[in-house]
Amino acid sequence: MLIGLLAKRTGTSERLLRYYENVGLLASNRRANGYREYDDDAERTVGQIRALLAAGLSTGLIRQVLPCARADGSLRPCPGVLDKLRTQLAHLDRRADELARARLILRQAIAAAEHEE
Repeated sequence: MLIGLLAKRTGTSERLLRYYENVGLLASNRRANGYREYDDDAERTVGQIRALLAAGLSTGLIRQVLPCARADGSLRPCPGVLDKLRTQLAHLDRRADELARARLILRQAIAAAEHEE
């Protein structure tokens, strides 16, 4: 499929699809006229890329994870990848704790200000 159709099917801009290709996350073949042509798996791959980006993974880590991905979205246990995902999860857990503390402080500040009204 051409890039326009892939963009439409995935809800991803053509510019972003070209970026994914430039950083090695997505592959295409070139037609004689230079147009990018994607195989049928590209739609699934773009969905996986977007999900992994939403989980906070860098494109570098996603490039390592994608070869381990199965069609159903699960991952095979590829060497080194699981440790990197655990590290990312620990990072997200720390961030979640920081955000929870920040929310508590903000709620307390709002409650104190409302109490003075």
